Amino acid sequence: MAKHLVIVESPAKARTLTKYLGRDYQVKASVGHIMDLPKSRLGVDTANDFTPEYQIIHGKAKIITELRQAAKGKEHIYLAPDPDREGEAIAWHIAQKLDGKKRSIRRVLFNEITKRAVQEALKQPRELDQNLYEAQQTRRILDRLVGYQISPLLWQKVRRGLSAGRVQSVAVRIVCEREREVRAFTSVEYWSITAQLDGQVPPPFAARLARIGDRRLDPEKFRIEDERAAGELVQRLRRSQWTVTKVERKERRRFPTPPFITSRLQQEASRKLNYAPNRTMRIAQRLYEGVELGDEGPVGLITYMRTDSTRVASEALQEVRGFIADRFGRSYLPEAPLAYPTKNAQDAHEAIRPTSTERPPERVAAFLSKEELALYTLIWNRFVASQMMPAVFDQTLVDIAADGTTFRASGQVVKFDGFIRVYTEGRDEEASEDDDDREGSLPPLNEGDALRLLELKPEQHFTQPPPRFTQATLIKELEEKGIGRPSTYASIMSTILSKEYVTEHQRRLSPTELGFLVTDLLVEAFPDVLNVEFTAGMETVLDEVEEGRQHWVDAIRRFYEPFARDLNHAAEHMRDVKREGHPTDLSCPKCQAQMVVKWGRSGEFLACSRYPECKSTANFTRDEAGTIAIAKEETTNEVCDQCGHPMKVRFGRYGKFLGCSGYPDCKNVRSLVRPVPTGIRCPDCREGEIMEKRSRNGKTFYSCNRYPQCRFATWDRPVPEECPQCGAPFVVEKTTKRYGTVRRCLSEGCHYKETMAEAEAV
Repeated sequence: MAKHLVIVESPAKARTLTKYLGRDYQVKASVGHIMDLPKSRLGVDTANDFTPEYQIIHGKAKIITELRQAAKGKEHIYLAPDPDREGEAIAWHIAQKLDGKKRSIRRVLFNEITKRAVQEALKQPRELDQNLYEAQQTRRILDRLVGYQISPLLWQKVRRGLSAGRVQSVAVRIVCEREREVRAFTSVEYWSITAQLDGQVPPPFAARLARIGDRRLDPEKFRIEDERAAGELVQRLRRSQWTVTKVERKERRRFPTPPFITSRLQQEASRKLNYAPNRTMRIAQRLYEGVELGDEGPVGLITYMRTDSTRVASEALQEVRGFIADRFGRSYLPEAPLAYPTKNAQDAHEAIRPTSTERPPERVAAFLSKEELALYTLIWNRFVASQMMPAVFDQTLVDIAADGTTFRASGQVVKFDGFIRVYTEGRDEEASEDDDDREGSLPPLNEGDALRLLELKPEQHFTQPPPRFTQATLIKELEEKGIGRPSTYASIMSTILSKEYVTEHQRRLSPTELGFLVTDLLVEAFPDVLNVEFTAGMETVLDEVEEGRQHWVDAIRRFYEPFARDLNHAAEHMRDVKREGHPTDLSCPKCQAQMVVKWGRSGEFLACSRYPECKSTANFTRDEAGTIAIAKEETTNEVCDQCGHPMKVRFGRYGKFLGCSGYPDCKNVRSLVRPVPTGIRCPDCREGEIMEKRSRNGKTFYSCNRYPQCRFATWDRPVPEECPQCGAPFVVEKTTKRYGTVRRCLSEGCHYKETMAEAEAV
């Protein structure tokens, strides 16, 4: 019989540890948190020092009973959930339910799930960290106070089902402010001129106009304003002498980037792999908890994936330096390990790295799914490159004079590839096209050389507004402003999209009309909660609670007292948009009163402000500048099969449909929703494609497009991600109030089923 009990939060983690620890240890999983605040009420006693009213999560009573049974007779009980605030809270609640004062219960921490790391952790158990637990509890209570008290206000004033969050709402505000910048931007025309020149030695090269006289060209301050001005300058330059006036040659070094922290991993996976943050974190979780590597058994392939530290353990540095020397040669190895700045040099966390560089991607490829291999390769390459020599370039900058103007040409060639032999960081789409990382050589040039003009090319441009955020750049913005923490970024993105405050089109985020409205209402009613600096300051407060420099009750009280005043004021004075609507500049086509935007079961629509006297309604469109216009009525060639009247496109609770123009005398309707391809092959016939369809009552379902030859159908949404157990090309997802979001595999004989981690109340 086992002498010791180890409790983790994940069944996958439990399976890996079981194979590491042998007969003396029994390993059990809590399957996430076992206790939380109630879903049906506030669950915080604001009159009694904000005492939280924890209760056992639905379905976890059985697990607690199993853990208590397993704990009987054990010499030691080791609590080993993840090494962060959430993990400490899980451990704390488990200890409470196991009567921790009467038993030998200790906390163990490991940043990687390898045999060595786990065994070392068990040799160095510690007491539960009350400060760390209270920091998690403080965050949980703050989020509950905001979410559970502002959200009902939005239900009352705007629409049911809306939510607000301490961090979520600030993220939406940032997206809204960027959108307003984009819409307010006035584009300015400017022209560039590029010369194709030939020196005394080939090849020809390009140079771009940089100065006119002593003034540097700048689209905002000094520019060639129109085609006429550009044409006049081109004519003048065609008659000019072209002479090299300056040649600058220098050696340029590009240094490697640090190993990943959570936010940078999410950004890079978005840029290079097109993975959404929540997908990246799900894959990383599997790599961390352990993957079966044939005879080697289950192995955690990466370190803990929720971290803001770039620190690397000395053993890992020694290993990667040895690997670099062996694989690439000592010329690629710095004299000493490279160290990168980190927020807290004393922290226990590490960067996200492979648990062993001796497991390069090609060695584990046979055991990983396609998406697991892609993410592991990204992490492995970034870590190895972070300890390599810088890349060295020979860069040449040349100035060329022509009739009072200066043209500039640049070129660079790789002298030593260094770390870029393994990895180069991706770029956001808005990265400047003028960045001098572009490679290409110039012919030999010297000061005083005469050049021959081959071609002059004027080109029209327009200044561009600041780019809309992508999920990757929004995470970068939140991180730079100190908003949120590594564990929250993915859930922030999911929440603002699922609540329809923000939409995503071609990877760009734009606020909806609802997002604008709710943000404006909240900024007016809760200026502190929606203030970027205030929200960032609260993260510092949570850090102080974790470090024992501030008591958690004091931290919450300082926040809650002004918040409660704002809440009471908002309850009485917040605009009742549900009744009044959101004003527009449009006039009612029937009575000429002002039209307002309202929200109903079918989404947003225009309604007359004189309702109920005037019941005029209309759908609307919004252009890039945000201007609202009444949508034109869509006509069709369809004829009602009951009365012969033309059929018109109408909008209802479930979207567009065809309705008889003879309504209300004829109430004939017909579906207009066409099946939407999912890109997933039917698992039954293997010939058709799964299509998203609507039932007669508007409920979404999924079926094969070869119906009735193939009768495959499911209510659960197909997700194009490989099954982590059997490798099937997709899994299905279902969300219920009781169990949250659950994923499962439809393949016969595969028992994969996973409850997705409940999005944090952000």
